[in-house]
Amino acid sequence: MTITSWAEPYKIKMVELIRMTSRQERAKAIRDAGFNTFLLKSEDVYIDLLTDSGVGAMSDRQWAGMMTGDEAYAGSRNFYHLEETIRSCYSYKYTLPTHQGRGAEHILSKILIRPGDYVPGNMYFTTTRLHQELAGATFVDVIIDEAHDPASDHPFKGNIDLDKFSDLIARVGADKIPYICVATCVNMAGGQPLSLENLRALRGICDHHGIRIMHDMTRVAENAFFIQQREAGYADKTVAEITHELCALTDGATMSAKKDAMVNIGGFLALNDELLYEQACEQVVIYEGLHTYGGMAGRDMEALAIGIRESLCDDHMRARIGQVEYLGQKLIDAGVPIVRPIGGHAIFLDARAILPHLPQEQFPAQALAAALYVESGVRTMERGIVSAGRSPETGENYGSKLELVRMTIPRRVYTQSHMDVAAEAVIDLMERSKQICGLEFTYEPSCLRFFMGRFKVSE
Repeated sequence: MTITSWAEPYKIKMVELIRMTSRQERAKAIRDAGFNTFLLKSEDVYIDLLTDSGVGAMSDRQWAGMMTGDEAYAGSRNFYHLEETIRSCYSYKYTLPTHQGRGAEHILSKILIRPGDYVPGNMYFTTTRLHQELAGATFVDVIIDEAHDPASDHPFKGNIDLDKFSDLIARVGADKIPYICVATCVNMAGGQPLSLENLRALRGICDHHGIRIMHDMTRVAENAFFIQQREAGYADKTVAEITHELCALTDGATMSAKKDAMVNIGGFLALNDELLYEQACEQVVIYEGLHTYGGMAGRDMEALAIGIRESLCDDHMRARIGQVEYLGQKLIDAGVPIVRPIGGHAIFLDARAILPHLPQEQFPAQALAAALYVESGVRTMERGIVSAGRSPETGENYGSKLELVRMTIPRRVYTQSHMDVAAEAVIDLMERSKQICGLEFTYEPSCLRFFMGRFKVSE
């Protein structure tokens, strides 16, 4: 007998009980939360697809590693294990632990950006761009145009548009570009990967002009899996081998370890340049902690070191991406508009296509996420004009061609039955989508407004 189905490469040892609330309870909860799914209480959520950050299930080996935490203030052995793991798996020489990815983004911006600089990248990420702007830089999107088209089936929508990047160099000068920020599996584009061919070409341009490549490697293992599956010449390479090759083409990295590496907290800044490392150490001491623990406990560094190696296992990644593809294909088969091709960590519903009666100024993705919660108890999040924010110079909303609802799949947490429930909830809501009303702000924070903003139904 030939077995064609796949199964998760793990057994479940412990469960957390969840409960379904009534529609009336959920309607009250979302009103109390200002129609912002970030402000819902976890106990009021049935299936939580808000994020994959810090919500994955750690393995027995990671939990065992937690028991070997060396909580020395200086020189923790867990730090040296983490440093060796990052050097071996990712190629970077120097490691600075931080409390999470945005801590690393902050340090990187402090040491490299000067007021008036430009930082290009393959689409923005919210906290990344904010730290760049706070340091005085202007973000410039140099991703390929296909990334802004949810219906495009381009296999590497995370690629850098090399002409856009070259034009920026010609316009502002290489000395005003401290680095290009290259994200693997671009979140805001729908979890879309970039190719090694594109990264090599970018490396050549950067070497010619003396510009660093800094890697946002939050989901690098997922990107490596897509390269294995889609890029010529890599079918026989392991995820671990591809990951190492990819990282070696960059000069440093920021990492939110709460995603790929399946820990509940933590991140790091990784560098190859010794002088930059010394400058970063000074900043880490000010903002995070001593350079051998940064913002992390010893036990968490140990769990991270173990999680890095687990994330690079082909069987794990095949099941991880397989679950996302399972949910996405069910929605495609039912005619639900989503970002294509299916990305690595989430399914992104095309709110513009689902709610064509709502103008973008009424925040259709925010409205759709709130409605999905009320109907089903499934929590998702907005990735559209609310997340894009406002220009600090003009006060105008940043333009956002994509207006998406992200259904983010935590690693090793939910079963396919949960995916079935989530798919059925979306499909059922599609039939009543014309009844969904737009929203307007009642409270708008000055930055990262999608976290704490509050809304009401538009009048």
